Amino acid sequence: MSDLGIFLVATPGLEQPLADEAREAGFAAPLIVPGGVETTGDWPEVWRANLVLRCASRVLVRVASFRALHLAQLDKRARKLDWAGLLRPDLPVRVEATCRKSRIYHAGAAAQRIEGAIAATVGAPIVQEAAAAAVTVKLRIEDDLAVISLDSSGESLHKRGHKEAVAKAPMRETMAAGFLRQCGFDGTMPVVDPMCGSGTFVIEAAEMARGLYPGRSRRFAFEDFASFDAAAWDAMRGAATLREVSIRFSGGDRDAGAIRMSRANADRAGVGDLCHFEQGVIADAMPPDGPPGLVIVNPPYGARIGNKGPLFGLYASLGEVLRTRFSGWRVGIVTADPALARATGLSFADTGPVVAHGGLKVRLYQAGPL
Repeated sequence: MSDLGIFLVATPGLEQPLADEAREAGFAAPLIVPGGVETTGDWPEVWRANLVLRCASRVLVRVASFRALHLAQLDKRARKLDWAGLLRPDLPVRVEATCRKSRIYHAGAAAQRIEGAIAATVGAPIVQEAAAAAVTVKLRIEDDLAVISLDSSGESLHKRGHKEAVAKAPMRETMAAGFLRQCGFDGTMPVVDPMCGSGTFVIEAAEMARGLYPGRSRRFAFEDFASFDAAAWDAMRGAATLREVSIRFSGGDRDAGAIRMSRANADRAGVGDLCHFEQGVIADAMPPDGPPGLVIVNPPYGARIGNKGPLFGLYASLGEVLRTRFSGWRVGIVTADPALARATGLSFADTGPVVAHGGLKVRLYQAGPL
């Protein structure tokens, strides 16, 4: 199957950096659509998307698309799929279904038709619990168009496989990669995060600079597909060309526990030698030696702690430190409140789109060079 429909799921609001990344990585004609980016390719391209794309949250493989006006029609057409070429008979499968604006409106009944087709043609066991499934089949019926996809990722792609320690309200790696791209980061400039939490921005930037594949340390659902070729996958995973890196990536946090987490996470990711983490408050932040680069920070927004009053002082202090000490540096601030962004006193030349983050709506505010 050389013309599979590959759907790259994006964090809402970060579709553009994902499309840019896919294009740079050589994926075929990436197209932004609601919820993500569409491309095409064969099974190795599905593997590669999971392995190399930093901004994608999940990779779905669209294996069938047809009109279905009633359940009997859905059942008949689902049984014509080459399920044996997709699924293994010995591994449990879960079916998820959604119906919208369609004559088939009962998602549970629709899912049962797909389950019946799989059981009849492949004999794979059907399970209802996500944790018990090796493979998830997704059915979406919208405007009477049924689309059947396989989830090739399994766990969300922000779970890189080497970050064990996380701080409160962590920034997901996929989001961090998208925001770094929006700031123009290409791996050739130093990055500083003076409120680094568990080190996500700093570690993600260091990995990008070194050329490490984001999916190198984890397992994927496609390894349980009937089409999987373990030898070809091992060769692909081992093909990364690592780069020598002379710049360094720095993080600070007032919480000593966060600094310990950041150092441990960086070591597990294989970039501990490129990263420097030091405990301190915003007033202590200093640029590292060398050329200016990017300061990117995800300060607290106040949504979770209730009172935003003290945060205005924190943002003002951040802006003062950046203006007085980080001459020539560019700045990216992720926040849910434009008033807090303005409290920095920085002149923001660009405001990114609204991005969904933990039930909140955040934006990236960019300034500089200072």
